Amino acid sequence: MFEEDWSIAAIATNPKAAKILQPLCHHRGITLWLPEKIANYIDIDSAQFYQVSLKEHLASIWQENQGFIFCLAAGAVVRLIAPLLRDKASDPAVVVLDNEGKFVISLASGHQGGADKLTQLVAGEIGAKPVITGASMSLELPGIDVLGNPFGWRKGEGNWTGVSAAIARQDVVQVIQDAGSRLWQNCLPERHSFYFGFPEYTATQKEASITPKARVWISATKRKFASDGEVPKVQWHPRVLWVGIGCERGTSLEVIAQGIKQVLQKYHLAEAAIAGISTIDVKADETAILELCADCNLPLFTFGAETLRKIKVPTPSAVVAKEVGTPSVAEAAALYVAESYCEKQLPNLLVDKQIFRLENEPGACTIAVAEAELEYTGRLGKLFLVGMGPGNLAQMTFAAQTAITQADVVIGYELYLKLIASLRRPGQIIEAFPITQEKQRAERARSLAQWGLKVAVVSSGDCGIYGMAGLVLEQLQVSGWDGKTPQVEVFPGISALQAAAAKVGAPLMHDFCAISLSDLLTPWDVIVKRLAAAAQADFVTALYNPRSRNRTQQIIAARDIFLQYRDPETPVAIVHSAYRDDEKIFLTTLDKMLQLPIDMLTTVIIGNCSSCQYGDWMITPRGYLGFE
Repeated sequence: MFEEDWSIAAIATNPKAAKILQPLCHHRGITLWLPEKIANYIDIDSAQFYQVSLKEHLASIWQENQGFIFCLAAGAVVRLIAPLLRDKASDPAVVVLDNEGKFVISLASGHQGGADKLTQLVAGEIGAKPVITGASMSLELPGIDVLGNPFGWRKGEGNWTGVSAAIARQDVVQVIQDAGSRLWQNCLPERHSFYFGFPEYTATQKEASITPKARVWISATKRKFASDGEVPKVQWHPRVLWVGIGCERGTSLEVIAQGIKQVLQKYHLAEAAIAGISTIDVKADETAILELCADCNLPLFTFGAETLRKIKVPTPSAVVAKEVGTPSVAEAAALYVAESYCEKQLPNLLVDKQIFRLENEPGACTIAVAEAELEYTGRLGKLFLVGMGPGNLAQMTFAAQTAITQADVVIGYELYLKLIASLRRPGQIIEAFPITQEKQRAERARSLAQWGLKVAVVSSGDCGIYGMAGLVLEQLQVSGWDGKTPQVEVFPGISALQAAAAKVGAPLMHDFCAISLSDLLTPWDVIVKRLAAAAQADFVTALYNPRSRNRTQQIIAARDIFLQYRDPETPVAIVHSAYRDDEKIFLTTLDKMLQLPIDMLTTVIIGNCSSCQYGDWMITPRGYLGFE
């Protein structure tokens, strides 16, 4: 669950510290380093040993790792890493654990290096308390220097330290955003100090003027900031610009690269805002275009002439149409690919085709630039389908907790999101949906993951038992998912029937089944058939979704069906909100069960003919009717 492309060194200097770090070693990319002198006292197959001093060893592996996890005194770590630190943009994440494994401290490179996030992940893995001292954490704000990372934005010029300081002081920070996703704005705490846009003035209303102490630009435009300006400024560049290229066969890389550079400079557009390159399919093997994409790590999209000639462009060419079958290559290709990154509006052609040649270089090219509504993230999305168990974090697996912390987006029913609020981190996008909008949740998760975000979809109990896992996979299937992108990982949880059973003893010791009484997704006549079959076959039966505000008769019908096949004295457990603060537990009998409160947060367990109540416990014998 740690970042897949990270190399992380975990370092301990004594056997006790080594055992604390040992659980981290099963994660790919994490190497446990120990001094050779304790090799005889440690039995950890995956550990590596160093023979020189820790100071020398640390210097030798510093450049190879993106993160360091020390189980060592913080003061000693500070002295060890001090000579190796350079700047926050390049330093690795440094995390420190105490020798009891009770606390995990983000020591260095919290934002850009990822130490804050690594701290939370390590703490979740070993059951420790994360200690993060940065202002962003206390203010519940994303670090301004990592704000755009989930969306693939690229950092531009600016005084990042000055803007970060203004945010930490809770000064007014003006944000001018004309490109890229606004999702991050929707999840800010109520008392933040950002001011969005400019004061509005109308004939009847005039907003109060503002005096910002810092400014953040989020735009495809490249701005020049005075180094001695009184107000610190920074700029993020969402990757919304699609560059369409047409060229003669054999055009040199220099011609195309210089052409793009000069066009962007002329129109004050940032190279960092380029999403990718597009052209006609007959140029898919053009050497210069391929080299450009490889050098700049840009995706290349190619389209057939029949597709491009359908696109309306401002400067069509009969000559080009005769040559390649479409009157436009650069403009049409830029607009067509940009349109695939638009939801509510058509792409904007910022730059009509420009013809470019370079003296003493072969060939010529045409360049056009279109702006998309959505940015290209350049990331492979992931879907984490998470079962949170009954709702108490003590019953939630560490893997599931880590998935929540690592996600860019967390989606779920509002009540469930409140129960896991302590796992969230600043900057996460939280989207709550009503209890009846499961399909909308699934489609939203699929869409965001295919866009390139890490999305956690939360279900109570186990996500694969009346949870969201099936719905999300169905939406992927309908969308033509290739089974690989986005990646999907399922995190099981303690199911509602398991939690309820644990609260009353051992009612599920023999064959059992689960039946949901909700007819939103299953016809009622099918549910009736299943109730009758389970009752007649003498299964211990767990009833999910037994009663809602508008659906009150189904639990009565279910009880009546079971009374046709079971003794009225059959034990029944009614468990409301197991392991939550408002937990209620009742043991009763089949004929009296409707006298007790039952709602959507209740699980009903009906015993079989061998089940019995013994004091406050419900027991189903392992051997059926005396067989052992």
